[in-house]
Amino acid sequence: MSQAFINHQAYAIKNGETIYQFVSRCLPEHTPPVLCHEDSLEPFGNCRLCSVEVASSENGPRRVQASCHTPVTDGDYIFTDSPVITKLRSTIMELLLSDYPVNHRLPRKDELPAPFQQLIEHIPVEEIRFPLRKISVNEDTSHPYIHFDASQCIHCYRCIRACDEVQGEMVLAMKGRGYDAEIIFSMDEEIKFSECVACGCCVQTCPTNALTDRYRAKTMHADQRVRTVCTYCGVGCNLEVLLKKGDIKAITAVKDAAVNQGHACVKGRYAFEYIRHPDRLTTPLIRKDNQLQPVSWDEALDYIADTLNHIKQVQGAQAIAGISSSRCTNEENYLMQKFMRVVIGNNNIDGCARVCHAPTAFGMRQTFGTGAATNSIDQIPLADCLLVIGANSTEAHPVTGAKIRQAAMKGVSLIVIDPRAIELTRYAAIHLQLRPGTNVALLDMFIYYLITDNLIDESFITQRTEGFSEFKQSALAIDIDECEQVTGVSRQQVREAALLYGQANNAMCFHGLGLTEHYQGSRGVMLVASMAMMTGNIGRPGVGVNPLRGQNNVQGAADMGVQPELGAGYLDISDEKARQHYALHYGCEVPVEKGLTTPEMIHAAAQGKLKALWIMGEDILQTDPDTGHIRSALKNLDFLIVQEIFMTETASMADVVLPAASHLEKSGTFTNGERRIQKVNRVIEPLPGTRADGQIMVDIMNRMGYQQAGYDPAIQLEEISKVVPFFAGVRWDTLGDNGKQWPVSVEGSDTKTLHTEEFKTGKGRFVFTRFIETPELLGDDINNYPFILTTGRRLQHYNCGSMTRRTPNIDIVNKDVLLINPHDAQRYDIHDDDSVAVRSRHGLTHLGAKLSDQVKPGVLFTTFHFPEVAINQLTSGVLDMDANTPEFKVTAVAIQRAG
Repeated sequence: MSQAFINHQAYAIKNGETIYQFVSRCLPEHTPPVLCHEDSLEPFGNCRLCSVEVASSENGPRRVQASCHTPVTDGDYIFTDSPVITKLRSTIMELLLSDYPVNHRLPRKDELPAPFQQLIEHIPVEEIRFPLRKISVNEDTSHPYIHFDASQCIHCYRCIRACDEVQGEMVLAMKGRGYDAEIIFSMDEEIKFSECVACGCCVQTCPTNALTDRYRAKTMHADQRVRTVCTYCGVGCNLEVLLKKGDIKAITAVKDAAVNQGHACVKGRYAFEYIRHPDRLTTPLIRKDNQLQPVSWDEALDYIADTLNHIKQVQGAQAIAGISSSRCTNEENYLMQKFMRVVIGNNNIDGCARVCHAPTAFGMRQTFGTGAATNSIDQIPLADCLLVIGANSTEAHPVTGAKIRQAAMKGVSLIVIDPRAIELTRYAAIHLQLRPGTNVALLDMFIYYLITDNLIDESFITQRTEGFSEFKQSALAIDIDECEQVTGVSRQQVREAALLYGQANNAMCFHGLGLTEHYQGSRGVMLVASMAMMTGNIGRPGVGVNPLRGQNNVQGAADMGVQPELGAGYLDISDEKARQHYALHYGCEVPVEKGLTTPEMIHAAAQGKLKALWIMGEDILQTDPDTGHIRSALKNLDFLIVQEIFMTETASMADVVLPAASHLEKSGTFTNGERRIQKVNRVIEPLPGTRADGQIMVDIMNRMGYQQAGYDPAIQLEEISKVVPFFAGVRWDTLGDNGKQWPVSVEGSDTKTLHTEEFKTGKGRFVFTRFIETPELLGDDINNYPFILTTGRRLQHYNCGSMTRRTPNIDIVNKDVLLINPHDAQRYDIHDDDSVAVRSRHGLTHLGAKLSDQVKPGVLFTTFHFPEVAINQLTSGVLDMDANTPEFKVTAVAIQRAG
């Protein structure tokens, strides 16, 4: 066994360790001090403060070496605190202090010392013999979050390396040499005008207070620190919330988190001030004399119970429906669907998880037997090829997007399929910039070349799948000329991409709403799944088909049964055995009648068939298509209940508004996009007058005659573990800090990779489909709408922006804009910042123009974060052929310069 000696004591060596890692592990009290080194960054060896003496024998000649990047070798004798090393460290500190402001050597009152200030205290410097420099610089406080004081910079390069190696933005650099060297942002700009995305990684790693944020989280002397999970997207980053006197003062990223390893984005780390915004709802409201008026909780809940009971008695249970929320916890979603099925007595339950990602679930169930991510995000480094289709991950899933970008920067082949030149295309080997709505045609071509270039895994196909012969026959019969024409992508480009994917040992696919929110969304997912099977890229680490979930608990809401045809755990409601299973645990029969999806609820409300609708945490007037139709349908309801934290567009139409607690004011679990069930820990008490969504559901269930235990995630998880097969071993007390990835066995072991031996259906099923044009781009009037509008998200905001617009994020991005190709702009005499009227068959809105080569001629792009634009006034009622998901990504529009 290899060993080395630390201060004469022998310790076993681990393969690949540096001296610093070796000493830190074996003798932590003698860990060398560091300034330029951080575990999340590559060894750098710049400051030399970590130097130790190393000899090949106990009494042999010693050499001074930087421990952070020097490998430990068998037989090394390492001396961590010898007189030579002590003097060296003191001299290094003396040199640094000669260039460091005297007034910043001690921490501020009521703050913890920064790492460099700690070293000042622990490494004695008797006198400073070097000339003291008087540094006069202005602190850059231009950015809403990130502040930079160059006078405190010690040139350790950690911020530059963090921006390069973790975030991958390459915003920071060192300008000049020697005493003239200085850190700059982008092309020596103020931070606000640089390309900084405010992930905060540079601030967190900076060992001084040169880089700080507006909350001074790094040195905050917090009374309490609570670990929880971010509420913004499906990555599921772990965050540590810092409190003083019971109030949230700052948030940092958790370094040992399996999901994000100390990384975060501008929303997760900084966008929390909405919690105490004066717009928060703090009392129940009932509409009286056509005005929403404050009432007590008892009055509101009694009114709801009486009204729903009356509608149920007079109109029948089918006249009532519920929409749950991916913003809420697993336990809350479980209770909402249980309330509808058990108390109301129907299956009219839906949510944005199904509305947006139903094609993923449907398509992957048809092929694999289960509709969840097959692999884990931490397997990205194992892939040789990454395929990203319809997902702008660096903005919509920033931490995962950064990992994809890092892999591409290190040489992994990246293929991007997207109608827009998103940021990842800068690092892509191939960008297939197709016309919106033609994913199926492009994937047909992709599959055609996988087959004709013999890039298929015959062994895997034979042993693990069925239906390939018919699939292959259909694929080879496609019209390549037609596919090339409708997609706008050359066959040669598609073939090159297919070769990259098919020749890779491990090819990993990620997809988002740009694949699912289409007329043929489900069919596109089936083709992607088939591509993985035909090349054997399924069932092992570093491969697979992995949907990137838009909101924080999309996966969990679907798992909990927030969909009309499938109950908790994806059991088919039409199946007698499934209903018996639910009845056993619910204590009553579960209805068999088919429930309504959200589009069907809106249609039924417009027809007068649906009388009451309960919406928990969704603003469907902002997020769902054809706003005019939805508004008309909601007006036609007899009774609308909305649970929210702010007065949204939808809440303003309600008959009853119930003020909900935020995610920082309640406990529960979220399930991220890689099936990881994680604890959401309550950080502060709910704002007075508000209640957790789960508690509201418990209260109404008991009021309407069903005995439901109080809202407590431990209690609900105990029940869920009996109802949902793949939650069998999930318990609140055993989830740990990093959660567990389902399926979780009864014994508590979880699953990193699905389908390792067989698919849920036994054998994987190939499903081929041909391209069919969306009805949105057909019709006698289509020439009146010569442009295709497609939509997406911005990094700084979240869906309809009700939370992020009430934080300093609004100072970074404060409006939706319309991206238009310069060629089209010239034809229509449109210039940057001009107001553009955008008209579809369904509505009209106005947006400021931004000329951009990100979109091809004939294609427009915008976001949907600001209610004054109400972009979904334009979107249509076209639905996915199989899963009833609205086609948000293709809208036929006309434009003209306004005014």
